[in-house]
Amino acid sequence: MSHVKDFLKREAVLCIAFLAAVISCFFVPPDGAYLKYIDLRTLALLYCLMVVVAGLRKAGSFTALAHFLCERAGNLRLMSAVLVALCFFSSMLITNDVALLTFVPFAVVVLGMAKREKELVWVVVLQAVAANLGSMLTPVGNPQNLYLYSRYGMGGVDFFSATAPVWGLSLLLVMGSCLLIKKEPVSVFLGEKPILLRKLLLFYAAMFLLCLLVVFRLIRWPVMLALVLLLVGLFDRRTLLKADFLLLLTFVCFFIFAGNLARIDAVDRLLRQILTGRELFVGALCSQVISNVPAALLLSGFTENARALLLGVNIGGLGTPVASLASLIALKLYSHAERAEPGAFLRRFSLLNFLLLAVLLAFGYILLL
Repeated sequence: MSHVKDFLKREAVLCIAFLAAVISCFFVPPDGAYLKYIDLRTLALLYCLMVVVAGLRKAGSFTALAHFLCERAGNLRLMSAVLVALCFFSSMLITNDVALLTFVPFAVVVLGMAKREKELVWVVVLQAVAANLGSMLTPVGNPQNLYLYSRYGMGGVDFFSATAPVWGLSLLLVMGSCLLIKKEPVSVFLGEKPILLRKLLLFYAAMFLLCLLVVFRLIRWPVMLALVLLLVGLFDRRTLLKADFLLLLTFVCFFIFAGNLARIDAVDRLLRQILTGRELFVGALCSQVISNVPAALLLSGFTENARALLLGVNIGGLGTPVASLASLIALKLYSHAERAEPGAFLRRFSLLNFLLLAVLLAFGYILLL
């Protein structure tokens, strides 16, 4: 029973999505149309990207970069800014979740060695915000971007013209927040340089480029999936199992739920009426309750305003800890640190997140006028 409770707590979004999908099946009985709900291209891309990122981590690339930069930071403010910038920029390519899983534990170690545990709470809060905002720039930065890019058949110019202005302002706001950290001398020796497996790094870099070719529709997704399964299976087959299969199942459940809702005329009319002209704010508000990935999956079935919804669910990753699952990852990682203060984390997290949420929503609204 305890294992069941742990699973329900750990995979709450999956459980809710599964329950919603099952309930919706009573209103729209399963038929051949169900197969059209599932976006196989998004699922294949998401799986391959998760495998590739797992391989890049295994090669030691992220740890080596963080080690190199932090040993050269001469003061506390600069070191903190480096730790935050690593999350902001890396999340554009490796997703916000992976960026936090990689660099929050590293921040805990670095600031612990520097005897600066008091500053850790603010640094991790900034890392969480940085990962959520930095990831919005690219289609591969987070799952909702990957899905919306595919769902609406967006081109690169359309996508980046929507996300780049908000991303640029976010960069200024996040890095500007680092100025609140004192500029005090600090030195830390992180030990021997981590091992960088160069051949493995080059192999997965090539696999990542293969995924990007599919993202920008230069090759078809079945070709990518076949090559990733074949090549990774030959040279590093255990990494094929490193993907988050429960996240993929969550996507399937939401596909079914959203697809069934769209076939219920009364619900379809109501949701379209609520969303029309309000995609930015409804997307952000919905994200506060069910998080931005499910919000994107659910709302995309009832509007064709891709630009506004894209900004809404990305900016909506700010706010409550639930708004982005990456924020919950940051909180969990921080709470395991020595002398952690979860209460202080949540207070500072809420203050900064809601402030930035208000600023960026206002900016996004102006952009959409």
